[in-house]
Amino acid sequence: QVQLVESGGGLVQAGGSLRLSCVVNGVTFSRRIMGWFRQPPGKEREFVAAISWTGITTSYADSVKGRFTISRDNAKNTEYLQMNSLKPEDTAIYYCAIRTQGYFSDNPDPQEFEYWGQGTQVTVSS
Repeated sequence: QVQLVESGGGLVQAGGSLRLSCVVNGVTFSRRIMGWFRQPPGKEREFVAAISWTGITTSYADSVKGRFTISRDNAKNTEYLQMNSLKPEDTAIYYCAIRTQGYFSDNPDPQEFEYWGQGTQVTVSS
């Protein structure tokens, strides 16, 4: 059974930082594309960042470029999202996801990812 568990969300002031983690079990993590998505209040789920299985190739939504960094540790079956210079518009539920088929794309649709975590709330106050 594939299981993704996020952690690290919380309440932070604008300009602050948070680091999200996602531990994956039940699948060969090291050979899979990983991603982060978010769902702001009242809006649809949107792409945030993705990383290839080697960790060499990454992509970001324009709204987070230069502020967020995605990374992974294949030895720990864990991916991370370092979020700096947070803004109130970053407030959302953040989800990690794993893609077991297909190729890396720069702006993937959520439907391209088969398994999802339960989400972790990030709230940025102004």
